Amino acid sequence: FSKGNHMTDLFSLEGKTAIITGGSRGLGREMALAFAERGANIVVASRKVENCVAVANEVRALGRRALAIGYHAASWSDAEMLATAAIAEFGHIDILVNNAWGGGGMGRVEHKTNELLQHGLDMAFYAAFWAMRECFPIMKAQSWGRVINMCSLNGVNAHMGTLEYNVGKEALRSLTRTAAREWASTGIVVNALCPAAKSAAFRRVMSQHPELVASADAHNPTGRIGDPYEDIAPVVSFLASEDCRYMTGNTLFVDGGTHINGSSWAPDLGDH
Repeated sequence: FSKGNHMTDLFSLEGKTAIITGGSRGLGREMALAFAERGANIVVASRKVENCVAVANEVRALGRRALAIGYHAASWSDAEMLATAAIAEFGHIDILVNNAWGGGGMGRVEHKTNELLQHGLDMAFYAAFWAMRECFPIMKAQSWGRVINMCSLNGVNAHMGTLEYNVGKEALRSLTRTAAREWASTGIVVNALCPAAKSAAFRRVMSQHPELVASADAHNPTGRIGDPYEDIAPVVSFLASEDCRYMTGNTLFVDGGTHINGSSWAPDLGDH
C-alpha cells in the first residue's frame, strides 16, 4: 500500500497518546506517522529537537496532535521529564515505544571497552527501564497500556562486531519478559520486536561496510531487507492496539524469516 491508501482502519489507535523515543528519523519516524494515521497523538522524543519538530509537523499535517521533546535516552531525569511533559500535554500515556539508540561501533570482543559496554546498556536497557518505570503508574491507573521494546536480531543471532548493541538489546528482551509477567494483571502488555529493516542504523552500518551491501538482501529468505513503513510499522501498530490485549511477553521477528536459520553476517573486523 502507499502511505495515502493504507488500511488505517486496522489496529485503530484513535485517541491514544504514544511516546516514541528515537522518533525523529528512520524507523521511529515511520512508526510515528503510522500511529498518527491510525488516530494517535504522538510525543516525538530524540536528542536533536529540531528533527523532532520536523516529524511533529508531519504528524500535525495528518490531523493529529504532536509534541516534540529533546530527550537523551541515557538519562533517568530525561525519562521523568518525558512522562511529565506527555501528561501535561495530553493527560494520559497509552503507548510507549522504546526505540532510541545511538553510538556504538564495529570491533572485536577483545577490543571493546568498559565504557562502550556501559553505553550499550544505558541506551538499550536502562533507557527503556527508566521510561517504563515512569509510565507504569499512569498506565496502571487507567488499566490500559502498551509497551513495545525495539530489540534486535543482532543479539539473538550474536552478530559479529556489535557486542555492546547485542548485549543491550538482549538485556532489553529480558526486561520485556519480566515486566510482561509482573504487569499481566494490570491491563498493560509488553512485547519486543526484532525487525530487519533499512533503518537509519542499518544504512549507517552499510556505509561503514560497503562490502556487505550487495549480500544483505540476498541473504534474507524473502530476498530483501524490509521497508520500515510498509513492513515494520503495521506490526508495531498491532502491538500498540486494543487487538493486542491478550499477547504479552513475546518477541516478534519481523525479519523476512532471517531468524529461522540465523544470519551469515560476517563483516571483516580485521584485528581491531
